[in-house]
Amino acid sequence: MKPIATTLASALALCLPGLLPLHAADLVPLNLFTVPEGLEVKLWAAAPLLHNPTSIDTDKDGRLWVTEGVDYGAKHYQTQPGGDRVTVIEDSDGDGTADKSWTFVQEPALRAPLGIAVIDNQVVVSMAPSLIVYTDVNRDMKFDPAVDSRQVLLTGFNGHNHDHGLHSLTVGADGMWYWSMGNCGAVFTDKSGRTFRIGSPYDIRYGMKLDMDPRDFAGQRSDDGHVYLGGFAARMRPDGSQVEIIGHNFRNSYEHTVTSFGDVFQNDNDDPPACRTSFVMLHGSAGYSSPDGRRTWQADRRPGQPVPVAEWRQEDPGVMPAGDVYGGGAPTGIAFYENGALGDKFAGLLLSCEAGRNSIFGYLPKPDGAGFALERFPFLASNPGQAVNSSDFGSRREQPAEEKFSFRPSDVVVGADGAVYVSDWFDPVVGGGHKYLDEAAAGAVYRIAPKGFKPRVPKLDLGTSEGQAAALHSPAVHVRAAAAARLRAQGAAAIPAVTQCLKDDNAFIRARAAWVLADLGAEARAAVTALLDDADPQMRVAAFRALRQQHADVPGLAARLAQDPSPAMRREVALSLRDVPLAQARSIIVTLAQSCAADDRTAIEAFGIGCTGKEAAVFDAVAAVMGGADPLQWTPAFARIAWRLHPPQVVAALETRALAATLPLSDRRAALVALGCIPSNEAAHAMANVAAQAGDPLKSDAVWWLLNRKDDQWKQAGLAERLKRDGIYDPDKVQLVGIQVPPQPPARLPPVSDILRLKGDAKRGQQFAAACLMCHHIKDQGVDYGPDITAYARMQPSEVVLRAMIEPSADISHGFEGSDTLTKDGKHIHGMTLSSGDPLIIRSQGGMTQMVPAAQIQSTKPLGRSLMLSAEQLGLGAQEIADVLAYLKSL
Repeated sequence: MKPIATTLASALALCLPGLLPLHAADLVPLNLFTVPEGLEVKLWAAAPLLHNPTSIDTDKDGRLWVTEGVDYGAKHYQTQPGGDRVTVIEDSDGDGTADKSWTFVQEPALRAPLGIAVIDNQVVVSMAPSLIVYTDVNRDMKFDPAVDSRQVLLTGFNGHNHDHGLHSLTVGADGMWYWSMGNCGAVFTDKSGRTFRIGSPYDIRYGMKLDMDPRDFAGQRSDDGHVYLGGFAARMRPDGSQVEIIGHNFRNSYEHTVTSFGDVFQNDNDDPPACRTSFVMLHGSAGYSSPDGRRTWQADRRPGQPVPVAEWRQEDPGVMPAGDVYGGGAPTGIAFYENGALGDKFAGLLLSCEAGRNSIFGYLPKPDGAGFALERFPFLASNPGQAVNSSDFGSRREQPAEEKFSFRPSDVVVGADGAVYVSDWFDPVVGGGHKYLDEAAAGAVYRIAPKGFKPRVPKLDLGTSEGQAAALHSPAVHVRAAAAARLRAQGAAAIPAVTQCLKDDNAFIRARAAWVLADLGAEARAAVTALLDDADPQMRVAAFRALRQQHADVPGLAARLAQDPSPAMRREVALSLRDVPLAQARSIIVTLAQSCAADDRTAIEAFGIGCTGKEAAVFDAVAAVMGGADPLQWTPAFARIAWRLHPPQVVAALETRALAATLPLSDRRAALVALGCIPSNEAAHAMANVAAQAGDPLKSDAVWWLLNRKDDQWKQAGLAERLKRDGIYDPDKVQLVGIQVPPQPPARLPPVSDILRLKGDAKRGQQFAAACLMCHHIKDQGVDYGPDITAYARMQPSEVVLRAMIEPSADISHGFEGSDTLTKDGKHIHGMTLSSGDPLIIRSQGGMTQMVPAAQIQSTKPLGRSLMLSAEQLGLGAQEIADVLAYLKSL
């Protein structure tokens, strides 16, 4: 391998104008990385071959294609007048280190595009507001408008140059194009002429400018008849037609990955509180905003709920299981390894970039009921202490990486040679600040492969059936996708070559063949139908999904498979019934209900999704078989089904269960939650009956439901007078407290660089940090008001943490923007607006929450600065700040 310095020097001329080259000495030393036993990390490419990589993909010849984000955020707007680039990087001499790069396309419209997919000679770039397809007609890997074509495939995605905008596209084994979007909102029309309206409570008054206000269309129905919210994932035909929303109500999933069985996994970026990696169930909701799209999770957080439970609404019906919720972080790219250089040990490996924790998390998803168990381990880490839950896949280095090295993985991909490639944004800062501090706009790509790996990219002949079938074995998802598209185009002529792949020892390769065969006519579909009896449950699931995609007799197949021994297959059967009329679905649903396990959240939620739009009739049908006249004698499974469906006719039974002291408190609370989700006057007054019970342990819960729903779903119930009569809430008697955060005076402290040189005492710092607990969590102490300091200090370098302490208004995290509410009697209430109904709910310093009656409000406006006091306002000097920093960094 050529020396890294030589690589950089040979490419120096390619450095973008105005950007400083990254010096080799600044790269993360390879000995600071840890990987599983038997693997090694190599630097494959570095600046100036690429800059600020946001997303990467590979072509069939092993080149990497990179979208660059040099022009990211307001600070760097128009750093490059020509716009950002799509760059191609090549190891031209095959020695395992890149030595060449060039620009495929550069446009003013490209400002930190967040996704790229290279599918044969189509280069799909995700750049809000549009999904753009560049077709390299002459295949010279340089976009020429005179020869090549540029198509805006879809448009209408909010968040231009915003990390909550349009994210990367990938291709499933079904040949469909999958893509995702953050919670900025979207109104777009597919090539079938159907319009999708996907809003959220995202407040455009804070942060970066958006083209639309997603609150304006939150809760509106899309043309497919369903309501979708927040961040979402979708799939469609390659021509942009037949869009289907496959999951929604995320916060900001950076990417999705689709396995050859058709399972979809995502990582949802939530900055400090509750980042996660999860399985995406078809048509499932992740629960980030309220079902009507109007309220944030903070507004709906019930008394006593931990943040991960409240944020992903894990106690509410209609929400998917949250998966692996690991707290503070900044998840980015995601990939799934099925075959390649890493060997069979890692087949089925889910890889998730965690830029905030300087790591690539690894998972080997295992069937767990109808869902998956996701046990995390550090696959690649420059600071292994961040990647908790190590396993027997490798050793764990306890000492943190040196802080000057900023490994920020932005994407991960399985290369055409079977190795794993990771792009590194390489910057001290990460999170919602819409900026970067690395003025060199650096970047790198690392390769993870077995020790002594010699890269070899197979030469694939995509002009023949045999060559295309051979390419179905490719470890690179878009290489095999391009081959599958050509096989499908051949029709029946491709059947013999694809059928051979059904004999492969690798189950993922067999599944790829099944998907293609399902598209090759009736004769080939017979072979796929035979797989419904396969011994492997995952293969049966893949076969059923493939047949569904071909619009096979879904009710007929569902009736046949409703008693399959696999909970995963029964999950898929339930999901297939969402849009099937009740007359065709009733008996199948009743069969599925009888096999639902009360403690299998995935199965219960899949059942509920299958009952969409027919909940009341389904409940009666299921009750006739599983229920009983006495709700206190319901089985746990039937009680869970009633909780999930919560039709209007079950109000009295739920009230009985909520008030029954003989039931476990958890069962009573579940009944109360179901009651709170029923938008009827009867449900409202049943909730008031529970709230009227003095001394009942559920009284405070019931009061919360009444106050939070009285002006939306229970607006017509006439609760105002009853709440006054029962002494629960009288707006005329509310006494408000004015709370103002004083403006931050000019700092009198030494420069940050001087404070960094001070030696801090962690023990003393713990004492001084107590002042921060009135607004923040540090470890297991403090208040959920400002960002969790433990997570923030873990993710950011010392300089960034210091600046946040000294100048808290310089960079305000998403979700922590402040408002100034002026009451009619002249009180200012500074805080976070949790709910904009009547009453307005505001949380202020110290976690104090007030309900402000609308009649008492004169005005509400953005505060324009942080709600947090600076370290200097808390009485800390330079040495004390250095001590606090030492303490935070010791956690």
